[in-house]
Amino acid sequence: MTELARVPSRFPGRTRTNAGSVISRKCSASSILSGSRSGDTQAYVAAQRVSDLIDDDIKKDALQRQAEGRKEVKVMLLGQAESGKSTLQKQFQLYHASHTLELERPSWRIVVYANLIKAVRTILEEFDYEFYLSLDEYPLPPEGSGPTDVSSQNEIVGLRRNLLPLISLEDSLLSELSDGVSFVGHRRSTLFPPRRGMFTRSGSRPVTDLRHSTSTTVAANRAAQVLEMTADYIDALWKHRSVKHLLRARKLRLEESGCFFLDEVRRIAQMDYIPSIEDVLHVRLQTVGVIEHSMKVNTVSGSYLWRIYDVGGTRSQRPAWCSYFDDVNALIFLAPISAFDQYLEEDPLTNRIHDSLELLTSICSNKLLKDAQLILLFNKTDLLRKKLEAGVQIRQYIMSYGNRPNNYSGATEYFRTHFLAAHKKKDAFQRKLFVHFTTMLDVQATQIIIASVGDMIMRKHIARTGLL
Repeated sequence: MTELARVPSRFPGRTRTNAGSVISRKCSASSILSGSRSGDTQAYVAAQRVSDLIDDDIKKDALQRQAEGRKEVKVMLLGQAESGKSTLQKQFQLYHASHTLELERPSWRIVVYANLIKAVRTILEEFDYEFYLSLDEYPLPPEGSGPTDVSSQNEIVGLRRNLLPLISLEDSLLSELSDGVSFVGHRRSTLFPPRRGMFTRSGSRPVTDLRHSTSTTVAANRAAQVLEMTADYIDALWKHRSVKHLLRARKLRLEESGCFFLDEVRRIAQMDYIPSIEDVLHVRLQTVGVIEHSMKVNTVSGSYLWRIYDVGGTRSQRPAWCSYFDDVNALIFLAPISAFDQYLEEDPLTNRIHDSLELLTSICSNKLLKDAQLILLFNKTDLLRKKLEAGVQIRQYIMSYGNRPNNYSGATEYFRTHFLAAHKKKDAFQRKLFVHFTTMLDVQATQIIIASVGDMIMRKHIARTGLL
């Protein structure tokens, strides 16, 4: 059964408790021994017997932990924010413990609602920006000439008015999800009160715990009611000619999850809605800190406990990764290959491809990871294809791309060559870097890659621990 829990410390609490108890008993026995050498011989012999038993317990405990360690595999998922780490974790869960993901489906309902409402809010904020912030500098064009014509503006204002009850629910949904996760905000505007770029609270709130929360159920049911009443307005906004124009002009950036849920709004707005597995894979949550996911993996050589660590990818969270490096078996690094025309939210001057390249090279040179297998997944290849087919030019964002063909094969070969060259230059341990091109939302293709990667990790783990 999959267990999602924020990792409280580097070592399990049971080990600390046992060790403390043994040390306490050992100290007590030692004090008796030291006091008995000059006194009662019988008490001394009894204390010596106790000390020997404690030594045996320590040795047995050490052997037990060593045996358990041989049956434990630790995998870290690394990469910048929005690279697909959490989706990969869910794909691992789907492959090795699909029944647990099935049980979690109702818990994801509130997350789907939050994603959908965020997408609606983002669209309205974009129009608020288009209509008002540039009004003085650019007077409204005549009717029918673009997304900000008088007719379009009046229609959007009317839809906005009908959708405000839905937008007002976003904060209550976020407050239920804010322990352990956060949502990244978009451009601020005058439509709603100023908000932080990231909505975060301290603490831990794994998604699996949400099914037991009364307040979460109440918030989700309220959102379902309002969604049912506003589904027609959401659909009209999403299909509005002005929205399509902004999407084509690439002035409006929606996460792939937002587009997916907007397309599915009528299904999601049903009162008896329960997220499908596809919905669960599409939801967008930003991981804060390090979250451990445990699952049993059965192989021909026995059953193993896999611990998969999903980490927050923003720059401010990366220092927390290091404490988990010392005994990890494999590191899976995700680089969103479609992000060549995007920049970090925390640093608008840094291209996301460049950041991924720098992050990978720093990991390759880290001595704590010298024994870990390195696997590179170039993710979001489907989005890369769409951008290139739409005519987006890579050379406009990455000057070194030069006059290479602006197509999928040219782009993938260019990025693959650069990342492999950086790895070869920085990896002093001469490890092989295994490379795959992925689309995490493609279940069938991703499951094949997970099977291949999992088999490779297990082979090295078994060879290293001497289980064969």
